Amino acid sequence: MKPHIQLFAGIALAALTTIATTSCTDEIKLGSNALEKPSGSTVTKDTVFNSPIYTEQFLNSIYALQYYGLPYNANCGTSASPWSGKFDQLTDCWVMHWDNNTIYKAYYSGTLDANQDPLLSYKNDNVWKAVRAAWLLIENVNDVPGLSEEKKQSFIAQARCLIAARYFDLFAVYGGLPIIDHSYSGTEGAYDMPRATLDSTVTFMVDQLDEAINSGALPWAYNGNTTETDATNNTGRWTKAGAMALKAKILTFAASPIYNAAQGYYGGSSEAEQKHMVWYGDFKQERWEKALKACQDFFDALNANGWYELTQAESKTPDGYRQAYRMGYAYQGSKEILHSTRVGGIDAFKAGTYTWHQWLDNPARQNCLPTEEYVEMFPWADGTPFDWKSDSIKGKVEGAKGQLFYKYEKVRGGFKKTASRDPRLYEECIVNGQMTSLDWTTGKSNGDVYELWVGGADAGNFVARYDETSKKIVKTEALSKRYATGYDQNKYYMNQDYLRKFTQWVYLSLDEMYLMYAECLAQCDRLDDALKQVDIVRARVGLKGLALKNPSLDLHNNKQNLINEILRERACELGLSNNHYYDMIRYKRGDWMTKKLHGLITYRMEQGPTGGYIRQYIPWRGANKDGGAKEPTRFEYEKFTIQNRQHYLWDKDPQSQEVAKWYLWPFPKTEINKHYGLVQNPGWE
Repeated sequence: MKPHIQLFAGIALAALTTIATTSCTDEIKLGSNALEKPSGSTVTKDTVFNSPIYTEQFLNSIYALQYYGLPYNANCGTSASPWSGKFDQLTDCWVMHWDNNTIYKAYYSGTLDANQDPLLSYKNDNVWKAVRAAWLLIENVNDVPGLSEEKKQSFIAQARCLIAARYFDLFAVYGGLPIIDHSYSGTEGAYDMPRATLDSTVTFMVDQLDEAINSGALPWAYNGNTTETDATNNTGRWTKAGAMALKAKILTFAASPIYNAAQGYYGGSSEAEQKHMVWYGDFKQERWEKALKACQDFFDALNANGWYELTQAESKTPDGYRQAYRMGYAYQGSKEILHSTRVGGIDAFKAGTYTWHQWLDNPARQNCLPTEEYVEMFPWADGTPFDWKSDSIKGKVEGAKGQLFYKYEKVRGGFKKTASRDPRLYEECIVNGQMTSLDWTTGKSNGDVYELWVGGADAGNFVARYDETSKKIVKTEALSKRYATGYDQNKYYMNQDYLRKFTQWVYLSLDEMYLMYAECLAQCDRLDDALKQVDIVRARVGLKGLALKNPSLDLHNNKQNLINEILRERACELGLSNNHYYDMIRYKRGDWMTKKLHGLITYRMEQGPTGGYIRQYIPWRGANKDGGAKEPTRFEYEKFTIQNRQHYLWDKDPQSQEVAKWYLWPFPKTEINKHYGLVQNPGWE
């Protein structure tokens, strides 16, 4: 006989007489502030669902339990804790250089086990709390007196979206999950909640979304056309567009090689594989066709209903393209955001508990440092692939005349400076020579330049230093310091330009949908149609067509090359959004996990007394600038292998089980030991 279980991954199964979902927000009366109970009384289920106001506030409290991808507060779950890290820091694009967080201590060291919480906790990230609360609402909302039928159906549809989204959050990193299809009171006796197959989990999520989509209760968008669709009070609520996008994302993930393959990713012999909890058990092309159909349905609805669109540049300049890209994800009124989550009001730096800026600046404990591998993914400004042999940088790393990130053309009285790379590079990363600010209103770069050379005002000695005694460069790669790879992050940071902006996390976006659509088209052998979708995204930042600028890849005919390019485009377009991590897992890219990563040392070059160029290990800001010296325009570069710290998986066999086990994360041993049917993922037993 199965034992009585008092807690299943955060679902309160003991007898509950009160409703109290905790919240991490201080906005619009979410979470623990949502019920407004009379002083001295207890808020019960009967109280909540006896008032339209309390019921809506209860729904709001579930919204407060959604996934939020920026470090916020350790009390808000593992994923929002500044002590954890970000998914993309596990890829080849970003690294963490602070040694007191989960990324550095457990993942880079290879010591993560089933006794620790991964970056998204199975039991400590409010997932099951949100699921239970959503089912409580669905089961009781029809009994709320005074609540219109239209509102009831809307609340139910939103609750189903919330359930599906929280399930997807776990599904993407754990695989098949127990199916919770109603609330539990705690009086049922013994509980049997086995881990479901992958197919059942996908079907459950999609069914919830289909119910919401087909109910007619969700608006396509909060476009302000009616009182009920006013964006001011509804931004962040689920819409039909968001539900259709999430359905497409779930089906795309499910059709991907990790789950849709002729063999399980760990070899096929583990219990979870044998029971089809981490793959379907076979490959079927129809799964890609199903994902493609979901993408097509979304874009058919977009064509019919409008509203959502990519933010376009007002000026066809590098700065104009940068501003358009930035406003697309950072501006709360952006029409390319399909669903977003939030935990508070505005980012006021060191006010309150929001830590993204506070911990990034001083000390730099929140750094997401770009790698050289990531920077090289971004093409030249016209869309031509970057390579070190390009004429733009004179054929080699050493001796490049400052053209790596900017072109400096001599003009009367000085020089003309033009960004030489994909505008998205400067929005994802901070690079040498980049101005410190981009005005949100005018779209013009301004301020001083970032000095990321050895001895520069910003990077200083964080990357490397010149040793006067040995007359050699010593690589430092300093921990808890910015620029330690020779670069820094700009996404969601923007030199504090994000201060006093709403701290939203973009959960689903239109640019992601275009690239997802392209991927599904390519997987269904419609390569020309796929290229059209990619080029829509590239055109927004002024890049020429993907096939046009990559003639050697034969993208009209070579399916694998096109898929690889779509994944690269996704990395450039969707930085620090978890999507590159998802892509690594979906495509079982053990090679991304095992290759050594690099940074870049930059040297400032100045003309010496004999006419040749020599290295200068001094800042420009200060004495040089004050003395009238022009901004440095000539640099040398040196790539270096990241040492601090090297990842446990580097140089491992990318096809080995030792690497493959990291594709999905371990369930907590404490949950396995409760014997309600949870089966551990392969390699973590």
